[in-house]
Amino acid sequence: MLAACGGGGSARRSATPAGIANVTTIDFAHVADYSAPKLPAYFDHTVAALDNGPASDATSDRVATLGRVLFYDLRLSTNNRASCASCHRQAIGFTDSMRFSNGISNAATTDFHAMRLGNLRYWQPGSAFWDRRAPNLEAQTSQPFHSLVELGWGGDAGGFDALTRKMGATPYYPDLFAWAFGSAAIDEARIQQALAQFVRAMVSHSSRWDTGYAQVFSPSAPNRALDVALPNFSARENRGRQLFMTSARQGGAGCSACHLPPTFALAANARSNGLDAGETRLFKAPALRNVGLTGPYMHDGRFATLAEVVDFYDRGIQQGPALDDRLREGGRPRRLNLSPADRAALVAFLTTLNDPALTTDARFSDPFRR
Repeated sequence: MLAACGGGGSARRSATPAGIANVTTIDFAHVADYSAPKLPAYFDHTVAALDNGPASDATSDRVATLGRVLFYDLRLSTNNRASCASCHRQAIGFTDSMRFSNGISNAATTDFHAMRLGNLRYWQPGSAFWDRRAPNLEAQTSQPFHSLVELGWGGDAGGFDALTRKMGATPYYPDLFAWAFGSAAIDEARIQQALAQFVRAMVSHSSRWDTGYAQVFSPSAPNRALDVALPNFSARENRGRQLFMTSARQGGAGCSACHLPPTFALAANARSNGLDAGETRLFKAPALRNVGLTGPYMHDGRFATLAEVVDFYDRGIQQGPALDDRLREGGRPRRLNLSPADRAALVAFLTTLNDPALTTDARFSDPFRR
């Protein structure tokens, strides 16, 4: 068993135990940096204020590394068939191209579409899932384990007691937990902490929009220069950017009122978007980073393309008690009545938020030797 040696990347280096090295690429002597990423200047105090990470749980490189292993490990399902990554695939922005996802069996699917995970940490209320049923990301990480569809440990399968016994019998988890936490104990709280730290580390800041905005950003400029044309954009992309950033009352589409740049995560006070008439539930949405990589879209995956999403916001919003006031005008659902060219421009802008760095970053890739 590995001796306790703390959780930070700055702690002394040590050799990787054979049980870990034989099945993963994790290297104890070269720990990936999750705790101190280099972020653009505009990821400043205004963005840090939105961080939903617990103040008492600073990110540890070791704990987040353990979270990476947990995220990709098929052995954490009852039949060794599914993992978190099965439904949240890095290459497409940590979502699923299927409308609803399979878990341990093709015979059943999830109730909701799998969310993209980039910049999840900047949803200030911190609640998780489309319907906000989990109070925080830590609580969210447990639910797929209990799901009979996803990882399968609910009901007669034995829950976390059975899961942690299985993990304790592997050749690598006791040593990984000892390395990350200082003791080999495996329990639900530690699993929650490790997965939450790994997912919160998925910060997207390397899209074409970021490249352009970095050239014009000024913290003292009006609206932090979000209204300035970006030099690396085409005319159509800049038109889409203008529509996104400008309120509907000023001739734009008003998207940025709810999807906040530079993270493009949802505003803390956002309500629902009027997908269905009479909706009473308050939904949340993932950040728009990598939104152009794949559909489907919305909590139930009803839209296959971004063009359909834009068409909905243009003229399809329905009245209901939960509808966000920013999507109303004169007490009724807002109708933008954009031209076909402007709707296409918005789609073009949204694709500039694709982040090839996040979708290829080795820190977030599968660590297992398959």
